[in-house]
This record gives sequence, structure tokens and C-alpha cells, in this order.
Amino acid sequence: MDPLTLILFVLAFAGMVIIHEFGHFIAARLCDIEVEEFGIGLPTPGAITLFTWKGTRFTLNWLPLGGFVRPKGENDPTVAGGLAAASPWKRLIVLVAGPLMNLITAFLIYSFIVSRIGAYDINKVLITSINTEGPAAQAGFQAGDIFINGNGEPIQNFNELSDLISANEDKPVNFLVERNGQQVELTVTPHMDAEMGRPIIGVGLSVPHRATSSVVENFQWGAKYTSSNVYALLALPAKLIRGTLPAEQSRLVGLKGIYDIMEYSVEQGREASASAPASQPFDWYIPTLEIIAALSISLGVFNLFPFPALDGGRIIFVLPELITRRRVPARFENLVHGAGMAFLLLVMIYVNVMDFVRPINIP
Repeated sequence: MDPLTLILFVLAFAGMVIIHEFGHFIAARLCDIEVEEFGIGLPTPGAITLFTWKGTRFTLNWLPLGGFVRPKGENDPTVAGGLAAASPWKRLIVLVAGPLMNLITAFLIYSFIVSRIGAYDINKVLITSINTEGPAAQAGFQAGDIFINGNGEPIQNFNELSDLISANEDKPVNFLVERNGQQVELTVTPHMDAEMGRPIIGVGLSVPHRATSSVVENFQWGAKYTSSNVYALLALPAKLIRGTLPAEQSRLVGLKGIYDIMEYSVEQGREASASAPASQPFDWYIPTLEIIAALSISLGVFNLFPFPALDGGRIIFVLPELITRRRVPARFENLVHGAGMAFLLLVMIYVNVMDFVRPINIP
């Protein structure tokens, strides 16, 4: 277990949850809703009170993965000054604020990434790593090469490259690549990979970057990447129904799965940084930041799903009240959310167990 990855994992996972809960906390305070406790870590006996501010205890708990907010009267509308007793508009603001903070965090991370390495040039395909035992290594490919064409056909995205390789199993393919501003011709023969079930040449791929000109442009790209990730997540159910998404790409992952992804990103960042040309330096932590941004978006979007116990499920109970001015009985709502929470806990246990039984295939 890599110590650096473990530290980054704990900080990133806890940070995403704490930021989410901080959104709820700030919104509650702005709406004059009292908050009894803001906890760092999962609720545990013997929590340490760090300090108290305007009636809110800030505590440090013994399990560091996450955080929580305990509003006054969270589920009891008879408690004056509490969350459940607040107007529907205030409750809606508090519920939306958590996921919104996750999306804002991802936006800022992506904007920072663009400021460091530039914006993705989505019309090019970059080699980030080479399998030392694969055909590409034997043919002389190097990390940092950018595909120009193959067998005379332009290569402008991953699909065009994949289609070309798949159509030429055990046949030599003549590639033209850009290397440090020069064009280099290379010939490689794809071979079938039994594990992946398709021909490969043994390279890791990404897209190159181009420099941006201003902070405004960085923010524009940050918003674009964030919205693209949100759209991709929202499109997942439709892709699953149509069967256009491989099962491995649609499975849920738990703590071990997230750790494995982060460990792979740290490794890829180190390799990319070591092989980056002097004219286009690469910060090793960039892939890890991209994973953190993607996970932050996943947390925000997932919490907005209209399922009981999630923020989205609670919003579903608020919306009719905004329209009809009549509230769903609190006892019924709490019962539904309690059942939803029990189901979610079972799903979480199953997902985390499956991470060990059937580890994810990251590459």
C-alpha cells in the first residue's frame, strides 16, 4: 500500500464529504436554522469537541472518512428554529446546498488544472505510457507521442484509433506521430489481448493540452468539464437500458475501488511527469486531482437522485409543499427515509464487499 496514495485517499474522500456537509451548514446558518453539531469524521462515541461557534459544536470523531451536520430538529417540525420547522423554501435551499458545493469544488479543481497544464485538445490523441512488453514498445513508440494518422487515415479521437487497431489484428499498421515538434513514422502490429478481448498495441492514452490565455478562459473550461461530467452521469441510466455501456464501466465502487483508482492515478501522474517533454511540463498530481473532481461530481449528482434518505429524496417531499401549501406528514416522511437509509446501507455493504471479490479493472 502506497503511503502517499493512502494519505491522498483519506484527505480526498473526507474532504469531499466535509465540503458537502459544509454546504448544508452554511445554507442552514444563512436561513437562520440552528445547527447543533458539525462533525469531522463519521459519528463515533467519545468525539472531541474542538470549539463551539454560535451554538454549533465542531467535533472531531475517531473514524476520519467523512463528516456530518446535525441540524436542530432535523426530522421534527415541532422543534422551533430547527430544519424540519423551517419554511419549504429554506429546507430546499439547505438540501440543494450540499450537492451544489460538490459541483462548485469540481469546477474550481478543473479550472486549476487548466491553469496548470492548459485545456484539452480534444482533436488529438496522446500516448501517456508504454507497456514495455507490448508491440508499441518494440516498434519504438514513446510516451509523449501524438498520433497524426494511421495507414494514411487521420486520427483525431480514441474511437478512430481503436477502430483502426481492431481492424488490423496481426497486420502491420503504419503510424505517423508527432514527437517534440517532429514527425516520426512507426510501424506496429496489433495483437489480441485475451483479458481485454480486443487487439491492442500496448499504450496508455490521453489527450494533449493547449495553453489558455486568461483566468476567464480557465473558468470557462472548468465549467465545461464539470457540465460534461454531470451530463455523462445523468446519461448513464439510458446507456445501461440500451446496453451501450460495458458492465465494468457502470458498476458502483466502494472505498477499496476508489482507493485503487486513486493509486492508479498517482502512478499515471508520476509516469506522465517523468516522461513529459521540457516544452510541456506535467504536474504529477494532475490525474489525481481529475479523479477527485470526478468523485466530487459523482457525490453531488448521486445525492440529488430522488431516492429516500438522499438529498434528492428529501427534496421530493418538499416540492409538493411548495405547490399545494400542504405538508406531507412528518411521521410518514421519516418512515420512508428510514427505510431508504437501511436499503442504502445494505447496498454500500454489498458494493464494498464486491470490491474485494471482484476488483475493478482500471486500465
